[in-house]
Amino acid sequence: MVKKEKFVVIDGIRKLIVNIDKYLVNFPKKEIEIKQQISIVSKEMLLYAYEANSSENKEKRIDLQEKIIARLKYVDFLINLCYEKQIINGKRYLKFGESLDYILKYTNGWKKSTETQKNN
Repeated sequence: MVKKEKFVVIDGIRKLIVNIDKYLVNFPKKEIEIKQQISIVSKEMLLYAYEANSSENKEKRIDLQEKIIARLKYVDFLINLCYEKQIINGKRYLKFGESLDYILKYTNGWKKSTETQKNN
């Protein structure tokens, strides 16, 4: 069990990474690159979230938040590809989708909050 993180975006990404490791175990060898990309990009998101959360520079924070959002959309595409190739079933696909939507919702809110702080 992963320790709960107080910050919801980081907590959501950490849970996503755990679920990727847990639910993408029986990947076909010919499609292993997709799994590796999902794993790598998800870990990049976590790194960017930690960096953005600790940065005092609002412009740098917004840039990192935008990188998180771009990577979320890329992971969403890769998960969709897994579903289309029947590597994951519909139930897992929906679970991953809910997780990605949750992270996206809170990252967008965090970004808007940062932009408001920057403009004041």
